Amino acid sequence: QVQLVESGGGLVQAGGSLRLSCATSRRTFSSYAVGWFRQAPEKEREFVAAITWSSGTAYYAESVKGRFTISRDNAKNTAYLQMNSLKPDDTAVYYCAAGARPTVSKNAYDYWGQGTQVTVSS
Repeated sequence: QVQLVESGGGLVQAGGSLRLSCATSRRTFSSYAVGWFRQAPEKEREFVAAITWSSGTAYYAESVKGRFTISRDNAKNTAYLQMNSLKPDDTAVYYCAAGARPTVSKNAYDYWGQGTQVTVSS
């Protein structure tokens, strides 16, 4: 079992930045790919970004490409999502997930955090 805990969400003005963290106490975290997803009210949970276990390759949704950066520090059992140039449309609960592969499909991830709220005001 891998328990994930997100942090770093909050209220920010459009154009601002936030960095989300996803931490676990499990050293096996380094063997998992990590994905970030988000869910706005009354919308489906959608893929944001994913990264391989080795940080070799990152993947992004078109809507965040060039603004968001996913990274991880396996020595700290932590993954990050740096979010720049935030827009009101980025407002959502953000979830991190761990799984075997960095896929866009939420069903492929085995473990999920509880989510952190990000609100971007215009």
